[in-house]
Amino acid sequence: MRREKNNYYLDIAEAAASRGTCLRRNYGCIIVKNDEIISTGYSGAPRGRKNCTDLNYCYRESLQIPRGQMYEKCRSVHSEMNAIISAPRKDMIGASLYMVGKNYADGSIVENANSCSICKRLIINAGIEKVYIRDTKDDYRIISVSDWIDNDDSLIEDINAGY
Repeated sequence: MRREKNNYYLDIAEAAASRGTCLRRNYGCIIVKNDEIISTGYSGAPRGRKNCTDLNYCYRESLQIPRGQMYEKCRSVHSEMNAIISAPRKDMIGASLYMVGKNYADGSIVENANSCSICKRLIINAGIEKVYIRDTKDDYRIISVSDWIDNDDSLIEDINAGY
């Protein structure tokens, strides 16, 4: 049976995640416009720097930092960031981003995966319209980027941060 197109793209994003170098979670994503893959990205240390798999050590893990917090303590560049910096903005306007997260320990799909607040800002400014996030091998969520604009989570973060 032929694979449904969105899951086909998510399968490719999952393959990109397999290149990740994080010892906690690896994400992969692709940016697609008009049925053409514009760019790919996976989580990993900046070019030329040692990554966590090379070091066999995760600083965030050693500090027991919960998921979704203190990303400045992470060696990795997020998959969305890597895909966005690899594509011309003119090609991303109106595009879709497909993302899959995998847990390093057991290879399972990350539950309730989502872009962090910084990646959301980059996705908004890149002009991407929709984000597809894998929940199971066949199920996924579709997020309209305009919802991230209308429901600005940075206002809540700024209030909580005391700014």
